[in-house]
Amino acid sequence: MEIDQTVRFDVEKEQNAKTKEILKEVYSALNEKGYNPINQIVGYILSGDPTYITSHRGARNLIRQVERDELLEKMVKEYIDIDE
Repeated sequence: MEIDQTVRFDVEKEQNAKTKEILKEVYSALNEKGYNPINQIVGYILSGDPTYITSHRGARNLIRQVERDELLEKMVKEYIDIDE
C-alpha cells in the first residue's frame, strides 16, 4: 500500500508554540521571585536590557532565545487576533 500524501510541517506554528512556552516560563519565574512579570517583560522588550528578567530557573537565558521584535510582533498579532 502506497501513501501518496505529503505531510506538511509548519515551522512558524512550531516557533509560535516555543515562543509562547518561553514567555510562560519567564512569567512564572518572575512571579515566583515576587516581580510584576508584565512590567519586567515590557521593560526587557523596550530596553533590550536582560537584567529586567530574573536568572531564576534560567529565565534570562530563555528570553534571549527569542528576538525582541519577534516577541512584539507575536503579541500584537495575538492582541488583535490575527492568525497568520
